[in-house]
Amino acid sequence: MGLSGWHLLILALVAVLVFGGSGRISSIMGDMAKGIKSFKKGLSEDDEDESPRASNGDPRVIDQRPLQSSERDKTKTG
Repeated sequence: MGLSGWHLLILALVAVLVFGGSGRISSIMGDMAKGIKSFKKGLSEDDEDESPRASNGDPRVIDQRPLQSSERDKTKTG
């Protein structure tokens, strides 16, 4: 399976578009990198905002009482 002239021409065209061309691909990748950085920054800011509330000494309690028979029936039927 050899490469003909048309195959080489198409490969060269794709290579020019991906690695150089008019810079569209590189600008898209730069914009994507900026978006990822701002997303990570937003996540880290959310973590900083929640940390004082989590350490305020007010633990959350889960009710661990057993279900009554009527409550058990309701959960089975949906």
